[in-house]
Amino acid sequence: MTDWRGAQLLRPEVSATRATFLELFFDLVFVFALTRVSVRLIDAAGDSGGELAVEVARTGVLFLALWLLWSITTWVTSRYEPEHGVIQFVVVGSMFAALVMAVALPGAFEDRALPFVLGYLAAMIGRPLVVAAALHRHPRRTVPLRLAAWAAAGAVPWLAGAYAPDELRLPLWVLALTVDGIGLLLGWPLPRLGPARASGWLIAGEHLADRYQQIFLISLGETILVIGVTYSGMAFTADRAGAFAIAFVTTALLWRIYFHRAGHLLAEALRVARSAGRLGSSVGATHLAIVVGVLGTGVGYELVIAHPYGRTDPGWLVFVVGGPAIFLAARARFEYEIFGRVSWSRWGGLAALLLLAPALTLSSPMVALAAVAAVLAAVATADAWRSRGRPPEVPASPLLHGGDAGGDFHRAP
Repeated sequence: MTDWRGAQLLRPEVSATRATFLELFFDLVFVFALTRVSVRLIDAAGDSGGELAVEVARTGVLFLALWLLWSITTWVTSRYEPEHGVIQFVVVGSMFAALVMAVALPGAFEDRALPFVLGYLAAMIGRPLVVAAALHRHPRRTVPLRLAAWAAAGAVPWLAGAYAPDELRLPLWVLALTVDGIGLLLGWPLPRLGPARASGWLIAGEHLADRYQQIFLISLGETILVIGVTYSGMAFTADRAGAFAIAFVTTALLWRIYFHRAGHLLAEALRVARSAGRLGSSVGATHLAIVVGVLGTGVGYELVIAHPYGRTDPGWLVFVVGGPAIFLAARARFEYEIFGRVSWSRWGGLAALLLLAPALTLSSPMVALAAVAAVLAAVATADAWRSRGRPPEVPASPLLHGGDAGGDFHRAP
């Protein structure tokens, strides 16, 4: 018999689709956390090729840990009733853990490794244990126990990396993230229990869409912070004013390209999907890449505003051109997930950025950013031209009607 106390923790069939005020409060930590990610990359932008690659890898590991914490918390509030006291406790606890990680992030590969790891593990292990205890004897109790078991296994390389010499920290933490990632992909399987893939979770799809749209806006907000803080801390010159304006226009174009049709219809697509969990898992991976692209673009802003006509190091172009390129590639995948096709403007814009990159190594940062803005403007204009006079589209994703081998959690033993 289903435990009635545990059942109270689950989202009812009819529940609010918008994020709660507590979830928006939770997101404020990630505004700060993303600025810490950008600072690490900005500080490394002038390094040589090999040193830059190492620092990008290190920062990527730290960012992925933050993303896993945010993403799983989002799925928890899409699966369980976010107004329930236990879930609110879980969200506040995850928020504090994320804040600890964000504070430690700039020195996580130096002298603040242990605080970063302890914040991460406290959330990844403690959160599912609290949820499992609150579910009492409900059949879904086995799901958070799976998450806690896999997080405990991943804790070994996480802690080993925190105490290891600096040269071993990166490979150990890559191993730890690999364990966490495999658990997520396979559904955290355990002996006798089997997997419970997130793609099979019974969730509030529209709520999940709202959360992904919000994390995209948070990443755009981080670029606005970069633009404002960088420009306000520099001497006001005509060159920097021009870079400031172009950076803002670029951010506005990223917003426009994301929300044009596909971004607006994400909630509707998840609402009508037979398996919202399957589509939600796919767009989650896509939004990870979208946010990475936006963050990279923001790092490029700082470099351009600080040195509009200085020498363009190839490392700078990794951010000035690479960030928007990643964004366009991920946005093409997003369009396919919603409509089952990709507009030619996405591939055309991506190809233009890649073809321009070699020539831009010979130009100034200002010219490089202006070229990126022109390409994005062309993509946005093509979108507007293509949709002009046509009726609104409806979701037609190839993922809308598919099932998932992992099954829904209401069938979990």
